[in-house]
Amino acid sequence: MDILRLATAGSVDDGKSTLIGRLLYDSKAIFEDQLASVERTSKERGEDYTNLALLTDGLRAEREQGITIDVAYRYFATPRRKFIIADTPGHIQYTRNMVTGASTADLAVVLVDARNGLTEQSRRHAFLATLLKVPHLVLAVNKMDLVGYDSAAFERIAEEFTAFATKLDIGDLTFIPISALHGDNVVERSANMTWYNGPSLLHHLEHVHIASDRNLIDVRFPVQYVIRPHQATDPELHDYRGYAGQVAGGVLKPGDPVMHLPSGLTSVIKRIDGPSGPVDEAFQPMSVTLLLEDDLDISRGDMICRPHNKPHVTQDIQAMVSWMTDTPMLTPRSRLIVKHTTRTVKAMVKDIAYRLDVNTLHRDESAQRIGLNEIGRVGMRLTQPIFCDPYGRNRVTGGLILIDEATSATVGAAMITDVS
Repeated sequence: MDILRLATAGSVDDGKSTLIGRLLYDSKAIFEDQLASVERTSKERGEDYTNLALLTDGLRAEREQGITIDVAYRYFATPRRKFIIADTPGHIQYTRNMVTGASTADLAVVLVDARNGLTEQSRRHAFLATLLKVPHLVLAVNKMDLVGYDSAAFERIAEEFTAFATKLDIGDLTFIPISALHGDNVVERSANMTWYNGPSLLHHLEHVHIASDRNLIDVRFPVQYVIRPHQATDPELHDYRGYAGQVAGGVLKPGDPVMHLPSGLTSVIKRIDGPSGPVDEAFQPMSVTLLLEDDLDISRGDMICRPHNKPHVTQDIQAMVSWMTDTPMLTPRSRLIVKHTTRTVKAMVKDIAYRLDVNTLHRDESAQRIGLNEIGRVGMRLTQPIFCDPYGRNRVTGGLILIDEATSATVGAAMITDVS
């Protein structure tokens, strides 16, 4: 059974947390004591209905203010598929939280209030989802009950968003009218919207095709750990030398020729060990151990790839950076630690090409600093080469985590756009 990772996004009070609560409740993914607790809290707050948003808004400040602050992850499953949901905040001051939640998502659900139509925040969330190369986007027009389940209100929003989407790189776009509060078109098709011929949200989530989203062409295997059981009494394990890691792209099989980077030496895969023993093939996102025919000097941070399909080996990169801290700001000559797959190197910012207004998509080319929750295009010089691909080709080998040298705190995330 495969896993679908999805992120919800939308303006404040568009109903993200209520939608997730409804998905969990209607798919029987919550326990009776959880439901009883939510019903009790709802009554204490003077609400005359069960506030399903309380299932995901776990922080006290979230419950008191009625807003989502941090990313809340929820897990549930149906007979067809397992789901990991990231409920991300709507406020612009929590842009970094949305970037975190959407960075690993296969699908993003952007909620829009049927009464208000597209807002600046709706456009921003859609843009962030496409910047992070989320392959599938669902525009869920919520609160249809408050516009009398009117098809014209839904179609007007769908047309407006379709026009806006021409500026973005969206691979798969779906529109679904819903009422999260009453459950219309969330798990079951709604009797109140007979004019809508499409699937319910859960049906779409169960059937959306995600296997082809992964890069199965470019073999990328960042080495995380070298396994040498020196103390093994079993003679067969005495000479065991395996390279453990998570497949970041392509398909690996015993007998395949491979190349080691940075040395450029080649070998052949002798065996692939999975958690439960040898496997016939490995692909993203499996964690496996590779055994090679030749004894090469391979260590953590190195890369195993195909001889004729190598990643870029470079010390100079251009990247879109999402800055996640108020101090310090990102400026030219800022020094950072960059974590790329299993490799960690030092870096210096060469220049800031522009800062992007995530609401209007305007590029400020005069900007010389990037602050908290801001996004910009940056040139960086690394002290050692990394083995990378553009983020649009591979989200694993194209993504970077930026770390403060002095405090070791994570200060940003970056998506590689160009390499020198």
